[in-house]
Amino acid sequence: MQHQRGEREETAASGRQGRMTSFQLSAMEEMVEKFLDAAARGDLTQVSTLLTNVPSLINQTAHSGWTALMLAARNGHYSVVEKLLSHGCDKFSVNSSSQTAYDIAKFWGHGHISNLLGRTDEGCQRVLPGSGLSPQENYFSRETLDRLSGKRTDKVWLEAKRSDPDTVYLLFSNLSPMVSSSQEDGSAGDELKLCRFRYKAVKDLLEELSTVLIFIGVEKRRNPSSYSSQTEESVCEPPAWFAISTNEDAGDLLKRCREKNCSFPKTPNRELLKLNEEEAGVVAQARSVLAWHSRYSFCPTCGSSTSLEEGGYKRSCLNSECRSLQGVHNTCYPRVDPVVIMLVIHPDGNQCLLGRKKIFPVGLFSCLAGFVEPGETIEDAVRREVEEESGVKVGPVQYISCQPWPMPSNLMIGCIAVAMSTDIRVDENEIEEARWFPRQQVIESLVRGALPAFVIPPRQTIAHQLIRHWISMHSNL
Repeated sequence: MQHQRGEREETAASGRQGRMTSFQLSAMEEMVEKFLDAAARGDLTQVSTLLTNVPSLINQTAHSGWTALMLAARNGHYSVVEKLLSHGCDKFSVNSSSQTAYDIAKFWGHGHISNLLGRTDEGCQRVLPGSGLSPQENYFSRETLDRLSGKRTDKVWLEAKRSDPDTVYLLFSNLSPMVSSSQEDGSAGDELKLCRFRYKAVKDLLEELSTVLIFIGVEKRRNPSSYSSQTEESVCEPPAWFAISTNEDAGDLLKRCREKNCSFPKTPNRELLKLNEEEAGVVAQARSVLAWHSRYSFCPTCGSSTSLEEGGYKRSCLNSECRSLQGVHNTCYPRVDPVVIMLVIHPDGNQCLLGRKKIFPVGLFSCLAGFVEPGETIEDAVRREVEEESGVKVGPVQYISCQPWPMPSNLMIGCIAVAMSTDIRVDENEIEEARWFPRQQVIESLVRGALPAFVIPPRQTIAHQLIRHWISMHSNL
C-alpha cells in the first residue's frame, strides 16, 4: 500500500509539473505573439516595455519564420526597427522564404528602412549584397568607371594610356560587345561576361583607319591597399578602359579571345540583360557612344566627312567653312534620346494599365512608353503618349527614376501617372492590346513568377521597377 501511495504521489507531482510547463509555454507563446503584433503595428512603447521585461523576445519568430524586425520593416515602422537594432537583434536571420528584413524593406519600397538595415561593414556586405546601392538604381545605371571627362582633350595622356599594358580594351562588332559564357548552350540563367583585351592583342586594330576608339574611363578603386605589390605611381593611375568598334570580320575577332564560349550577342535587347550590374553600366556607356559614331560619319549640317575628337566624345566637320564649327552644335556630340515610360494607375488606385506589342513574347505586358518631342515637358509627353496609344486620359504625373537604355542611346524616364478616364481605345499601329490589371494579379506575377497568361518585364527593366514601386505604395499584404 505504501509503495502504491508513493507511485500515486509521484504521478501527481509529474502531472503538476507538466501542467506548469504547459502553462509557462503558453504564457511565453502569448508574450511572443504580443511582441510581434506590437512590432507589426509600430507600437514602440509596447515593444520597448516587452523587451525590457523579457529580453529573450528579441529574435523570436512567428509563422513562416518572421521576426519582429521583419514585421516592422514590412510595414515601414522606422522607429521600431531602430529600437530593435539598438537591442542587438539579428538582422541577418531569414524567414521561410530566405528573406532578410533588408530584403523585405527594399521589396516594399521602404528606402529609409532598407538604408538603415544596409549600414554594414565590409564583412556584412557579403551577407547583404548591394546594401550600399541607391533604392532607385536601375540596370545599366551602375557607374563602374570614373569617366574622367576632363582627360578627353588631353591627347598626350590618352596616347600614353592607349599603349599602357594595364589598359583594358572591349571589342564591339555591329554594336555588340564580345562576351563569354560559362555554358556552351547559352541557357537563360547563364551570366555573360565582357571579354577584356590588352594593348598587344589589339594593337593592329588601333592602326586601322576605320577603327573607332572611344575612351570610357578608368577603374574606380575602393581599396588601393589591395594593389600594394604595384608601384605607388601605378596605384595612383588605375587602368584605363577603351571600347573599339571595327570592321574586321566577327569570326576573326573571336579568334583573338582565349576564353571559352565567346560570342557577339545577336539579340542585344535580351542577351545584354545577362551581364552583371557593373559590366552592364560599362556597356550602356560604350554602346551608346559607338552607336552615335555609326550614324554620324558625315556632317549632318553640310554632308562633309567628320573626324573623331576628344576621346571619341566629339566629331568635327572637316569642311572649314561649315557653320557647325561656329558655336556649339548638338550634332557634334553624342546624342541621348529621352523616352518617357509610365505606369498608369486606375482612379481606384488598385489597377494599373499595361500594354503589349506584337513583337513581345506570349503573355508579356509592360508599361506604355514613347519619345519626348521637341519643346515638350516630361509630364506632357506622358499624357500625350498614353492617350495616343490607349485612349486613356492622364492627370497627375510623378517622376520616379530613370534608366540608360543603350538600344541604341535612350534615356528611359520612369513615371507614375494617374488616369482621369478608364475606357481603352488602342491604337493598333502602336500597340496590340492594353488592359487594366488588378493589383493582386500583378503581385502574384511579381512574387510567384510568371502566370500562364500574364508575364511582367524582367527585373533589369525600368518597367519592372515601376511596377514594384506601385505595389509598394499602398500595400495591405
